[in-house]
Amino acid sequence: MLSPRRLGTAILALILGTGAALAHASEQGLVLLLPTDVYIASGAAAVALTVMLMAVLPEGMLGVVFAPLRLIALPRSAAPLVTSTLSALGVLALVASGFAGPRDPVENPLVLAIWTVFWICVVVFQGLLFDIWRWINPWRGPLALIRRVTGLRSPLHLPARLGYGPAIVTFLGFAGFLMADPAPVDPARLGLVTGAYWLLTLIAGLIFGPRWMIRGEGLSVLMRCYRQMSLLARRGGRLALGLFGWQLLKTRAPRGGLAIFMLVILACGSFDGVNETFWWLGVLGINPLEFPGRSAVVWQNVVGLLTANVLLVAIFAGTIKAGLLLNRSDMALGAAMRIFAPTLLPIALGYHIAHYYTALLVDGQYVLELLRDWTGALSHGLVHGLSHDHAEGLQHLHVTTGFFNATDTMRAIWLTQAGAVVLGHVIAVMLAHALALRVFGSNRRALLSQAPLAIFMVGYTFFGLWLLASPRGV
Repeated sequence: MLSPRRLGTAILALILGTGAALAHASEQGLVLLLPTDVYIASGAAAVALTVMLMAVLPEGMLGVVFAPLRLIALPRSAAPLVTSTLSALGVLALVASGFAGPRDPVENPLVLAIWTVFWICVVVFQGLLFDIWRWINPWRGPLALIRRVTGLRSPLHLPARLGYGPAIVTFLGFAGFLMADPAPVDPARLGLVTGAYWLLTLIAGLIFGPRWMIRGEGLSVLMRCYRQMSLLARRGGRLALGLFGWQLLKTRAPRGGLAIFMLVILACGSFDGVNETFWWLGVLGINPLEFPGRSAVVWQNVVGLLTANVLLVAIFAGTIKAGLLLNRSDMALGAAMRIFAPTLLPIALGYHIAHYYTALLVDGQYVLELLRDWTGALSHGLVHGLSHDHAEGLQHLHVTTGFFNATDTMRAIWLTQAGAVVLGHVIAVMLAHALALRVFGSNRRALLSQAPLAIFMVGYTFFGLWLLASPRGV
């Protein structure tokens, strides 16, 4: 019989191995020709089997699985302040390109930087590998520099009673712009929004001090949440490596507002998929084959986004309350929600990866082409911008979408997406059970408390995979 440590190592290897399987899809018609019903059932079954596995594992096994390995010493450095300042200069340059650069979104550096490099690559990198946001946050360095040069002290304190309310509002504003604005990829419009947001955040940081970046700026709070999902982190002065989510077991339960923020991340990500489907357009009474444009569904998408958040918070609260009742626990609902809300982060990150995977496959080619063009310009001594020939060259990019036209490649893409969703749910189930063991002590009580949440996660697996397979009309 395997020892707990060896069994834990085997489980860890199996989980990491599943992440390598091949996963979105602009060619939804072809996706629907695949046996997606079989894949969806298989994905949900994998999550259900994980729940069953938790029932028979020795109580200390998850501690072995999630135990991090301490690697090299990692001294603190002031370098992130320098790179943050450079990042801020880069943001300002990109904003300028939004007004002065090409009008075509796939040629404009600002559009590619915000929606492909940042919203896809940086967010995924932050959640999977390590805290890159600490190095590229475009406000941290400028705020420190301004305070050092001017000796400015923050005149106001962010009221504690607001909690993470400002961060929730700013993140919902970002999500609303992404999903409901008529033209979020218009370079000039995006330049205005990006520049205004950067400046207002800088002013708020100067007025309210560091607390604004901790509890007020939604994107920074998002990155701090996903930081806890990454494989690598600094612990005790050393670089540590562990299974996705290991840091969640090493930190205290979040405050109430931060727990709600974590639910908002998942709700916004889910609606980001729902609002593109034929089903949603049918709810709005719109023929998806005659879609009138995003300007016709602005308020509907705003209402849908807010409704999705309210529904998810209510459903999550209901599952947690049901688990407390089954377990006959006198723990307060708010305290239990704070403990288990972080377990939804793997689900949110998994769906983010799956949802934007095909966008990355296509738009990533434009990013690489732009970088190649800039590299070529620099190599010719054109350090002040692109030459006319290079600018013209951007109009003839060799970008292919041929992989959307073959069943084999689409199967590989869809299975990679499905794998990201399923793996996120599997990690979430394991984290939830580990936390339940810590709170309730025995395996039996932990299972009772987690039964409703487990049902919720299996159901959400069905939902997430259905979204991937659903035809889209936007």
